[in-house]
Amino acid sequence: MSDHATDPAPEPFDPATASFVAHRNLLFTVAYEMLGSAADAEDVLQETWLRWVKVDLGEVRDERAYLVRITTRQALNRLRTMKRRREAYVGQWLPEPLLTTPDVAEDAELAESVSMALMLVLETLSPTERAVFVLREAFDIAYDEIAAAVDKSPEAVRQIAHRARRHVDSRRPRRTVSASETRAAMESFQRALETRDPQDLLDVLAPGVVLVSDGGGVKQAALRPVIGADKVVRFYLGGTSKVDSTITCDPTVVNGSPALVVRLDGELDGILAIRVEEARITGLYYVRNPEKLSRVASETPLTLR
Repeated sequence: MSDHATDPAPEPFDPATASFVAHRNLLFTVAYEMLGSAADAEDVLQETWLRWVKVDLGEVRDERAYLVRITTRQALNRLRTMKRRREAYVGQWLPEPLLTTPDVAEDAELAESVSMALMLVLETLSPTERAVFVLREAFDIAYDEIAAAVDKSPEAVRQIAHRARRHVDSRRPRRTVSASETRAAMESFQRALETRDPQDLLDVLAPGVVLVSDGGGVKQAALRPVIGADKVVRFYLGGTSKVDSTITCDPTVVNGSPALVVRLDGELDGILAIRVEEARITGLYYVRNPEKLSRVASETPLTLR
């Protein structure tokens, strides 16, 4: 008889663990959209788990809704402390980029909800506004469920949702751009970056393009946004003229949208994401802070369901 014949069968998950594992990707997506940080989202999931295992499941009518409620509360607590932390952050703050699975890019709603452009707009909301907006707009959660998660009345949540939606709509792109349009603009931009041709760069950039770079005080980056195509081109060409290293750009998909992995002499330097409107690039988001580049080597599954 082989040794394997006497191996015990693997222990099945207990009901609490099984439910948590089944909803884990959803809970991570909720926490990440609220926080813009994968590391903090993972901490929120750990805190959610520690509270979930103490819950009497016999009293829980809807396990998914209950788990989302715990996650939202923990993320809100963390978001309030992060706001203070970000006030002391050196230079511009950008969300932590995630290498995402192909299905994220194929789901336009999900891709937009985790896009760098929208996540940056969400930074301008208060913690409660952000929680309400994310739960309502991205996850289509009922007002009474959101009210229970954020400790407000359903009527107050409706008003907060309306205010947050108006605020976001005035700052987000006017129409959703297809992945193919974004990819075409990215390919033109990649060629222009590699040839360092000023006119090719100007051709693909919108006149009012904004470059935001995040070095976290560790890597060199512009301390303020660089606004205008001419200034962005000068900033890029001036910066690369001082670098002796070979710069290479490789296409990837970050936060559900086409992006570039930038390497200096083969070493990862940063992730460059873009925002495209009417076939031209209106936003450039360059994350160089090494602490934010740990999730670009392997894919992170995200879901709205």
